[in-house]
Amino acid sequence: MTIEVNAKYVPVVELTTCDGNAFGVLGMVNRELRNLGAPKEYRDQFQAEATSGDYDNLIRTVMRYCEVE
Repeated sequence: MTIEVNAKYVPVVELTTCDGNAFGVLGMVNRELRNLGAPKEYRDQFQAEATSGDYDNLIRTVMRYCEVE
């Protein structure tokens, strides 16, 4: 089942604080989604999409789920 991006759970993230580290980016977005009260199913969907490809896919997925500064 695919979950659509929910405008209620759109964290603002600053990617430059992770030094481009993929694990740092994933952790930061997951933490921010959790802080916004996003359900586990929604966070799991993000994680699955973000890790289903290469680094470029990760960044595209983050940009879909988040407001990036």
